[in-house]
Amino acid sequence: MAGISERVGDVLGAAVDAKLTAKVIGAGVPQHVAVIMDGNRRFAWRKSIPAKIGHRMGKEKLEKMMDWVLELDIPYLTVYALSTENINSRSKEELETLYGLYIEGLDDIRQDPRIHENKVKVKVIGHTELLPQSVIDAVNRAESDTAEYDDFTFTICLAYGSREEMVTAIQQIAADHASGKISLDEIDQKEVSSRLYTGKIPDPDLVIRTSGEERISNFLLWQAAYSELYFTDVFWPLFSRRDFLKAVDTYQQRKRRFGE
Repeated sequence: MAGISERVGDVLGAAVDAKLTAKVIGAGVPQHVAVIMDGNRRFAWRKSIPAKIGHRMGKEKLEKMMDWVLELDIPYLTVYALSTENINSRSKEELETLYGLYIEGLDDIRQDPRIHENKVKVKVIGHTELLPQSVIDAVNRAESDTAEYDDFTFTICLAYGSREEMVTAIQQIAADHASGKISLDEIDQKEVSSRLYTGKIPDPDLVIRTSGEERISNFLLWQAAYSELYFTDVFWPLFSRRDFLKAVDTYQQRKRRFGE
């Protein structure tokens, strides 16, 4: 049974969260939040538990993140789930654990009433051909079941690397120029942006990275040129609603200059 001090702490914590929520909503929220979900393994190591449990807790945290984004009416959420570097550096056992969680998570998403009630389009971007067919099938199911929605967009970066994304865009532009479909004068920032995996969604306003690392690790390098960056020491499995609200509150207090 919880003690008096614990109950008082819960009440005070709820009051702080309510006040912060009201402040954030009243100040205008970012339209696009991107998250580098880092720290699952280090969290597990700190707790002396298997890494696969850390990854599962990370998956469950993402489900909560969806609630927070919908609550604030943020129309675009993009998350970095697996990099191309991860595919080459992680053990076969760990990758199999991750692939299993992706399949489970994608199937959970497409069957989640929140997704359909809020008309959330699910998109997966990256070199998905590098993924096992079972994961690709789960991607296709989730995208197909939400293809007609457009109130919110949830983008998952799988087998993703921003440099590879930009190279692909450059190759497409070069091929179109060589065939006469596009002139040199028509190649500008807008044209490049349209060729990226994210060409149909706005650039992120806020990029959050958990776990204490302060770099963006080949994530949305072009798109995040003018994004506000927020770094927190909290491991992804421990990232809370209050941590998210603090990130949005910090974003709101900054003056965006867009290079000026």
